[in-house]
Order: sequence, then structure tokens, then C-alpha cells
Amino acid sequence: MAEKTDKKPRPMVIGANHRSSSMSLRDRLFLEEYQVPDFLEELRAAGFDQAMVLSTCDRIEVQAIHDNPEEAAGLVRKIMAAHAEVDAGELDSQTYLLTDDDAVRQIFMVAASLDSLVVGEPQVLGQVKAFHRMAHDAGMTAGALESLLQAAYAAAKRVRTETAIGEKPVSIAAAAARLGQDLHGDLSRSAGLLIGTGEMGELVASAMLEAGLGDLTVIHPTVARAEALARELGCHVAEFDALEGLLDDADIVLTALGSRRQVITSDMMLVAIHRRRKKPVYLVDTSLPGDIDPAINRIDETFLYDLGDLEGVVMAGRSTRESAAEGATKVVEEEVQAFLQGRSERAAVPALNDLRGHFEEVREQVLAEAGDDADKATRLLVNRLLHEPSESMRADAAESGGWAAVEGVIRRLFGLKGGDKNE
Repeated sequence: MAEKTDKKPRPMVIGANHRSSSMSLRDRLFLEEYQVPDFLEELRAAGFDQAMVLSTCDRIEVQAIHDNPEEAAGLVRKIMAAHAEVDAGELDSQTYLLTDDDAVRQIFMVAASLDSLVVGEPQVLGQVKAFHRMAHDAGMTAGALESLLQAAYAAAKRVRTETAIGEKPVSIAAAAARLGQDLHGDLSRSAGLLIGTGEMGELVASAMLEAGLGDLTVIHPTVARAEALARELGCHVAEFDALEGLLDDADIVLTALGSRRQVITSDMMLVAIHRRRKKPVYLVDTSLPGDIDPAINRIDETFLYDLGDLEGVVMAGRSTRESAAEGATKVVEEEVQAFLQGRSERAAVPALNDLRGHFEEVREQVLAEAGDDADKATRLLVNRLLHEPSESMRADAAESGGWAAVEGVIRRLFGLKGGDKNE
């Protein structure tokens, strides 16, 4: 006889982000928009019927519903490894798997931009919704995953409306653009260089363009990444290897690479400043850790700001940011608990319906046997409804070695007051 299994669909998240993995691996795992449908089809072929993939510069993450997340995670890693052309074993130490309540919490935190490199990035929710639409178009978000995502969006909306977490990145971007105007005046006569495609760098670049920046060029070690962002921003693309030459012409330099190494050194800037005939350069480093050598601050005609400097421009200290993040996390946790409670209550509905149907069936049998004798009918009904539960509870009490636990369940279910324990 085949072994009986009772597998239930469970939420799961498997991925690599800025904390778990190297930038070089994330670059290889990164999915261009046109690659997403094929990736989803590979997930479908691997046994997923509810899944979406989220691919940004900071993460690639599969959010899904599956009855065996641990086994499914291995399949996802194989698909990711094949796409990145790396050994699947390389992903074991650089990816994470979250299941059940932890997976729910992660999906909520990502949508609310509380799991980002820079907490509160406003584009994150839009990115999640864009990848959600692609999964929906592929027919892979029906049922539990759709409900989970909609609940995550509601949590993200509460975070935006009830906390100040969303104001910080916007104000930082505005502050960065304003400082650029203070240094260079009319930005229409200035040229900008964006190194990398991180969300915060994109946000600052967008603010610069809105402030009138006349020219912007994007570079990235992976040309496709630079091209994708350049299309979005409506600007130019150049080869990453041309960095040193590009510095000669850049009045504003933005970095958002997050490579954990300095891509602009003080020696490079000394050469660039000499070639620029001492024309000033404004640099904004949006990466954590930084992409730019802090020693550049000692070079005349260079003005370097990192995220901490910019935050200092727009707020008295970091307490506002920390307070907003704490409040936002509390909101998300409230929404997570509400979702989990609602899911548990919905899970109980089929059993309650079966119980009601059973009671109705017994009632009809008793009425047929007792005829018009109400006293007989009610006694029969009570005895028959209590027979099977009584037998089961006696058996459970005998197996567990005590009656106390079973008694507590009975009293809680039927609202019974405590009786005399000696009776």
C-alpha cells in the first residue's frame, strides 16, 4: 500500500541579496526583463504553479508556494546556476531559503523596502509589482501567492502613509541635486557619469536629470545592466573600461556599484583634475560600503558626499531614520500577524463546514427515529453527538497519560467553568 501523504502548499522564498552574496555572483544571476518569461517557464517545468521572480541589482529572489520548499529550493538553485553559468554548489553558501512564516515576513519586508541596501527606497514596490505582473501574465500567481502579494502591498501602503521611511531617500536625492546646483549652477551645462545601477544611484540620477542635468552617461561592468538603466533614464551608455577617460569630462560623478572595492581612487582623481584644468568635480557615493576612496576629499576641487553626508543635509541626525525604520518594521509585523491569523482562520473553514454537515445529518436521523417525541429526540441527539468525541478524548487521555490537557480543551471549546477536581 502506498504511503499516505498530506502535503500542504507552503510559502517559500529563495534568493541571493546584498547581504548573502557577492556582487559578481548577483551580476551573473541578474535577469533582464526579456529573460523573465523563460525563467518562469523553467520554474513551471520544475513543478511550480505559483511563483514569481524578482531581479534587481541588490537581489534575485523567487517567491513561491510549494508543498516541499526544501526540495524545491534545490531545483531553483539549479535553474539559477544554469542561467548564471556557474556550479550549483557555488550558490549553496550565497543563497538563503525562508519558509512558512519567515517567508511571509520576507515578502512583506521586501515590498515595504525594509530589506533593501538603503532602507526606504521608493522604487522597490514598483519593481515588485512589475515582476508580479510578468508572473501574472505567465499564469503563475493564482491562489495563495496572489493573496500573499496583495497583503504585502497593503502593508507597504501602511508603511508609506503611517511612517516617514519613504521621505528619506526622496529628500536625499533632492539634497544631492541641490548640492550639485550649488557647486555648478545651471546643471544644463554640466555632464554627469553614473557608475553602477543601484537603486539609490538611480534615484539621485533621476533627481539630477529633473534638476536639468544636461548630459548623463551610465556604465557598468555588465553592459546589459547599463543599457537597461540608460533606456529607463533616457541617457547614454559607455564601456566600463573607459572609466578613467570618462572622469575627465564628468562634472558630476555618481557611484552605485556596491562592489565592496574602490572603483575611483585618489590617484585616478588627481589625474582627472589635472586634465580638467582644475575644474571642480562633485562626487556622490551611494554605495554601502563606498565605491570611492574617501582620501579624494583632500584633493582640491573635488567635493565628495556619501549617504551619511547627505542625510546630514536633510535631517539633524540618524535618529529620525532609525525611528522611522523601527516604526515601519512594527507596521509590517502587525500586518504579517494579521495575515497569518486570517490564513489560519480560513484554513479552519472546511473542517467547520464538515462538522456542521455532520451535525445536520445526525439531527435528521434522530428526528426520523423519535417522531414527535421531543424528549426522546433531544436525548438521542445529545448522546450521538457526544459519543465519538467522548471515545476519542478518552483514548487521547489514556495515550498521553493524563486527563488534564484533554479536559482543558473541552472546557475551552464549550465555555465550561472549572469543576470540583475531587468529583
